[in-house]
Amino acid sequence: MSQKVRVRFAPSPTGPLHIGGVRTALYNYLFARKTGGTFILRIEDTDQARFVPGAEQYILDSLAWLGISPDEGVGADGPHSPYRQSERKVLYRQYADQLLKEEKAYIAFDSSEELEAMRTLYESKGSAFQYNALTRVKLRNSLALSKAEVDALLASETPYVIRLKVPAKGEIRFQDSVRDWVHVHTSSMDDKVLMKSDGMPTYHLANVVDDHIMEITHVIRGEEWLPSAPLHILLYQSFGWQAPQFAHLPLLLKPEGNGKLSKRDADLGGFPVFPMEWTDPQSSAISKGFKQEGYLPAATLNFLAFLGWNPGTEQELFSLDELVDAFSLERINKAGAKFDVNKAKWFNQQYLKQSDSKELAQVYLPNLPAKDADAFVQLFLDRVTFPQELGQLVHEFSQKPHAYDEVVLATKWNLEAQKGLHVLAASLPTCSTWDADGIKHAIHVALEETGIKMGKVMQILRVALSGNGAGPDLMISMQLWGKDEVNERINAALSVFPKLAS
Repeated sequence: MSQKVRVRFAPSPTGPLHIGGVRTALYNYLFARKTGGTFILRIEDTDQARFVPGAEQYILDSLAWLGISPDEGVGADGPHSPYRQSERKVLYRQYADQLLKEEKAYIAFDSSEELEAMRTLYESKGSAFQYNALTRVKLRNSLALSKAEVDALLASETPYVIRLKVPAKGEIRFQDSVRDWVHVHTSSMDDKVLMKSDGMPTYHLANVVDDHIMEITHVIRGEEWLPSAPLHILLYQSFGWQAPQFAHLPLLLKPEGNGKLSKRDADLGGFPVFPMEWTDPQSSAISKGFKQEGYLPAATLNFLAFLGWNPGTEQELFSLDELVDAFSLERINKAGAKFDVNKAKWFNQQYLKQSDSKELAQVYLPNLPAKDADAFVQLFLDRVTFPQELGQLVHEFSQKPHAYDEVVLATKWNLEAQKGLHVLAASLPTCSTWDADGIKHAIHVALEETGIKMGKVMQILRVALSGNGAGPDLMISMQLWGKDEVNERINAALSVFPKLAS
């Protein structure tokens, strides 16, 4: 690859960044890192009517949280500044004028009412209206009107748009890195608007102009843009520019697999589809975010990477550097990827297990002594999906049992177990070293002296202390409860367990 790779993520600040957009940013980032290229963030805010305050900062914060911030662009600056399309307005007009001059575009004065009337007419005849080579000669534009009429309309400041003049006969073909060869006949394309009546460019013009000026070599974007790709290829051809290599990513599908993943699906399923929590500036409605729900950045990235890509191996857990090494456009799938939230939870569990227990303790159990907090984290880490669950588990752990496992009592509570529990009630208060190893040693010695095997008592001891027949490491649990608490719980259990006659 002779030309240095330059890729861009180009979201619109119209609300919170959908997790599908995050995946697009991630794939661009991975490809840039893999090839030694540059990852650019461009904000495409030409649709000012849909602009939402705070959305741009939300995009920057989300990428920063995940550790995939841009090398160049909004938030990073660079040689092609500014990187907000609203600040490049004059530039786009120059290129639109170039196409007008070369008769590859034209001015259209049709009002919205006139276009609606034309749509209604076509629908009444059972067909769909397209503004194209067949219909443009019948409409109010610089191709159908005389020069004098056009000049008069311009002089009277009649609102107009600039449309691309799509050839009546021709074929657009290009090779997509994911879809392979794409062929579209120009007769199926309409004369898309390039400049709107307010002087702002449409996405299509601004996108192509910016990608060319910013020397973008690869456009990696969602499948929803595939229908627009032939138009973009035609624009590149109209300007005489080399088009970048396209790669259109598969859709993110609902968990059940039918249809595109939406916020409504997330609300119904109780899971997030945004990287961070979002508060709507108008309604104040709050949407869940992966960050606030307790997903770790590394787990989120690993989960997203596998939504439409696979490494070709059995490995599932990847660091960001490992994802960079393994990533390639050729291994992106064509088929849509089901958004399996249970898989996302699994990834989070795996990364939690690998997390530093002391750091988790500091963040999620700040009110406990550091030693105890760290021990609690180690005790429960393989039992939680999200780190904030640690606090709830600690709360439950500190509560004395209000009921006891009846199945274990029915099968394990016998004379030997009863005798062993009385032995421990008498001996444990004298244990001199109250830590997991010291407690285990004290139990072993006390039971051995009375000829009782530990296996006959340990599950009953667990039930007496916690109420449950299973749970985390019992010795560490006893260490954390403390000697007095353990003694109280054993005696409380002995007072309610059935008295067995010897």
